Amino acid sequence: MLFRIATSMNVRATVAAAMMTTVSALVLPAQAGAESVLRIGMTAADIPRTLGQPDQGFEGNRFTGLTMYDALTMWDLSSADKPSVVIPGLATEWKVDDADKTKWTFKLRPGVTFHDGAPFNADAVVWNVEKVLKQDAPQFDPSQVGVTASRMPTLASARKIDDLTVELTTKEPDSFLPINLTNLFMASPTKWQKLWESATGADDKAKSQAAWAAFAKDASGTGPWKMSKFTPRERLELVKNEAYWDKARVPKADKMILLPMPEANARTAALLSGQVDWVEAPAPDALPEIKQRGFKLYANEQPHVWPWQFSRIEGSPWNDIRVRKAANLCIDREGLRDGLLAGLMVPASGTFEKGHPWRGNVTFEIKYDKAAAQKLMQEAGYGPNKKLEVKTQTSASGSGQMQPLPMNEYLQQALAECYFDVKLDVIEWNTLFTNWRRGAKDASANGANATNVTYAAMDPFFALVRFLQSSMAPPVSNNWGFINNPKFDELVKKARQTFDPAERDKALAELHAASVDDAAFLYVAHDVGPRAMSPKVKGVVQPKSWFIDFSPISVE
Repeated sequence: MLFRIATSMNVRATVAAAMMTTVSALVLPAQAGAESVLRIGMTAADIPRTLGQPDQGFEGNRFTGLTMYDALTMWDLSSADKPSVVIPGLATEWKVDDADKTKWTFKLRPGVTFHDGAPFNADAVVWNVEKVLKQDAPQFDPSQVGVTASRMPTLASARKIDDLTVELTTKEPDSFLPINLTNLFMASPTKWQKLWESATGADDKAKSQAAWAAFAKDASGTGPWKMSKFTPRERLELVKNEAYWDKARVPKADKMILLPMPEANARTAALLSGQVDWVEAPAPDALPEIKQRGFKLYANEQPHVWPWQFSRIEGSPWNDIRVRKAANLCIDREGLRDGLLAGLMVPASGTFEKGHPWRGNVTFEIKYDKAAAQKLMQEAGYGPNKKLEVKTQTSASGSGQMQPLPMNEYLQQALAECYFDVKLDVIEWNTLFTNWRRGAKDASANGANATNVTYAAMDPFFALVRFLQSSMAPPVSNNWGFINNPKFDELVKKARQTFDPAERDKALAELHAASVDDAAFLYVAHDVGPRAMSPKVKGVVQPKSWFIDFSPISVE
């Protein structure tokens, strides 16, 4: 093994030390009377933004997006066996115009109200589209644009047809739009307007910023959970929304408390000591103790990739395909899974594995073949006496990042055997996520020629397009490394403008196969979303998704 696993004695000592610091710092209320409270330790270092468009990646969407807010479309999170698919949310149906594929009509759900009692309608949809797209709108908030517009880059405008019908227009034909809209959460315009009217500021822009800051402290969406108490950087308390429009998803628990705990051992210590009921991504080397003490572990393969994303700007060492392929062949993914991660990963040989409709006819087989990797590196001019220096930017924790430091140290040691000299630039997760949108050319990259940001692969845009299409380079979206491959662009256009699902799948399979054959990323792992929790927690459905529905969960 390339990475030394801590002994069980070291694990107990580490967890005990974390308990001494973390548990003593947590002051959590005991459950009072019959009130049921679910307490969760997140991997985030801070509470994700609460104003309607979360930061902190998809962990933000999971905890402060899908809880307090709804979107026009949403993910079906009801099954642990079937892939999550897009279903109606605040929109009951939608259709692209037969004559003009840039125009979509969405029918809205009647009888929905925001937490402040205001009605949800077409005006609210237009207002929420314009909060991130229309720069001269009073409610336009630049701070929400980066985490929203980059996830729906073709959406151009919204127009009210009647109270329960809205027309959305895209810049070009885009069959992905209904999927992209799962990321646009509906905040209450009425609540924001009241805050704006009472805000102070030198001009309307300053008043708008003040109104959004106030909104974040007293949020109003249409979601199944309502904000109860918010202490930035410390905790967010949510209570169930008894008046939620989908009666089947009114939460079973009375309250949910979210706590940022970025360090894995600290999260594990809090769980074992009874300070929380649920932790995301427990320390893998503590799993035997977690199970022995009767705690439950949930895991399920997610549409998710843990990669290195390569810089392809001028002068990058990753511009040589031999180097990219060598890195992919130099990693013992099974060893990483069975050792360091205690089985909690699936080895990645691309964004999609065999059997997936978007896998395609891949010819470059990604596997552990150190001899082949060394041969490729020698052909590229490197060897035992001439190492290739590369630098990767990563985080200490974060949404979907699994165990980023030990995993990157494993890669560092593995790649050293294939004549790589790997430097790691470790920064805070949300900073890394922000840098991801700025790109490899930006000073924030700090000289790194790769970045380690995990990505969701639930839909075509998130899985492929935002990384491979040349026009998705920063600041538009997440083509961090400025990939510019005409073949990729051609296949993206073909898939995006294909509205027949079966034919679109074929185009996406072509795109994926082309990207793997080009070794576009260092593909390492698929996450299984491990969560450890108290046996008191019931009704958990761990879907094949980055997200989870907290509504059916109860606490004894």
